Amino acid sequence: MLTAVRSLLGFGTKSEPAPSVDRRERVEIDPRDTVIYAIGDVHGCYAELKAAEQQVFADAANTPAERRIILYLGDLVDRGPQSADVLDHLAGAPPPSFERLSLCGNHDEAFLSFLDDPHANMGWLDFGGEQTLDSYGIDLTRLSRHRGGLGGLGEIVRATVPEAHVSLLRRLPVSVRFGDVLFVHAGVRPGVPLAAQNDDDFMWIREPFVSEPNGLGITVVHGHTPANEPVFAPGRIGIDTGAFATGRLTVLRVFGDRATLLA
Repeated sequence: MLTAVRSLLGFGTKSEPAPSVDRRERVEIDPRDTVIYAIGDVHGCYAELKAAEQQVFADAANTPAERRIILYLGDLVDRGPQSADVLDHLAGAPPPSFERLSLCGNHDEAFLSFLDDPHANMGWLDFGGEQTLDSYGIDLTRLSRHRGGLGGLGEIVRATVPEAHVSLLRRLPVSVRFGDVLFVHAGVRPGVPLAAQNDDDFMWIREPFVSEPNGLGITVVHGHTPANEPVFAPGRIGIDTGAFATGRLTVLRVFGDRATLLA
């Protein structure tokens, strides 16, 4: 099992998910000679994202791994001020000598659902979506006073959000298996074999996952449930430290049998 090495590092509302059809990829990565740098929920915090990557680059210079992967744990968008910049950054080329991979979080899925069917998913606007639209230069307050209200919002958003951003959201995997470590956005259903878990489990669950050992013989590294500092509990490591509210974006290095927080 994974050994957690703690460095000093200083911290939602939940909406019911819309039913989804399992369709997202589940990735498996051989852990031999590979380091994964997992980064918690970005939520539109582009400056914090860039700073976290600088932490990764500095640490990787002293980590003897042949393969280096930066893995974002989902919730790339909403709530923070620069979701468009975050997606633009992640849709581009990875840094030299690194691979970059992002998981799908419930906010990413909600944004994509809105893009696909705005009228059926207007609740996203109260779920952090208004800040995401602001990042694309779409002012809901102003729009509500013109053009006949919000009736044409879906068309405006689809015309504004670059296809590269939409394509990125569509291809985000829902999990990464890394030996006896599983990276997901939210968690797993305790005691249920991974093959029997659906996409919504990985993207939305809180209870009973955060209260019970998973019973699967793996360590789950996740975001989704914010805390004042990273949480090391039986069978799980939570690294959502509420970047949009605190400015703290947590990075966890997983290499060999050790998980280490970068400070």
